[in-house]
Amino acid sequence: MLPVIYSQEFLEHKTGTYHPEKPERLTAIVNGLKASTFAEEIEWLTPTPAAERPTLLPLLAKVHTPAYISKVKAIASSGGGYLDGDTPVSPRSYDVALLAVSAWLDGVDAVLATANPAFVLARPPGHHAESDAGMGFCLFSNAAIAAFYALEQPGINRVAILDWDVHHGNGTQAIVETHPQIAYCSLHQYPCYPGTGKASEQGLHHNLLNLPVPPGSDVALYQPLFEKKVVPFLAQFEADLLIVSAGYDANAADPLASINLQPEDYGLFTQYCLGLTRKILFGLEGGYDFSTLSQSVIATIEHCLV
Repeated sequence: MLPVIYSQEFLEHKTGTYHPEKPERLTAIVNGLKASTFAEEIEWLTPTPAAERPTLLPLLAKVHTPAYISKVKAIASSGGGYLDGDTPVSPRSYDVALLAVSAWLDGVDAVLATANPAFVLARPPGHHAESDAGMGFCLFSNAAIAAFYALEQPGINRVAILDWDVHHGNGTQAIVETHPQIAYCSLHQYPCYPGTGKASEQGLHHNLLNLPVPPGSDVALYQPLFEKKVVPFLAQFEADLLIVSAGYDANAADPLASINLQPEDYGLFTQYCLGLTRKILFGLEGGYDFSTLSQSVIATIEHCLV
């Protein structure tokens, strides 16, 4: 059984009819998983309500500034608005974003309890959110918060984050790059939004690996990068938990970038991760073509069940 942490409340973060990061992303994935050949091997879990997690807000405040947290809450409470031109906040967005963070923490708990993978099927995404600013569809930095939470758990001394979203996780990097117990590795299209993630950046503790790839790249480029760069970097760090910022917008059909991966390629990437450890938390980031998004999540989970 593989835990998938999901709630229909995640559909209540409303972004508008024409916004690419919309609730239908999740319903497409849910429908795909329920129709899959391994549907009976999925354990659907409901995230812990934020009110039942007294450590949630203090943990959030370790990653984001109080002023920024208050800003998101205030915009939602006033009926909605925008953090930037791409990042809407609807009346329920603050509460839903807190629930998404809680879901990622539940995912950490599930992985550590079983020493096997789990998948967090939540929105809004998080890897662009910086400590004092939301951007790129992201409100709170889910993966970074999950990493800090994991380090508070017994036996967890090092956490690695692998970000295979097509866009560089500028927020995640900015939050964790000074932390010697957290490593961050990103494969991302360059040039592309948000324009960050230079290969020369290694972090204060040599805990960063940025692998920018040119538009038009496909698995023929990604596979040797995994074998020669990603896997050795992660293996050398010897993390007790691997968190994957699982964005699926590097698919050829995705409208927001220009990389030519196919859904089955994410199964290959998952195999590389499983070769390092089974203690993997996958959490949804981007992916805006509903069909290939659903197929890619299916490929990821299917390889975890082998």
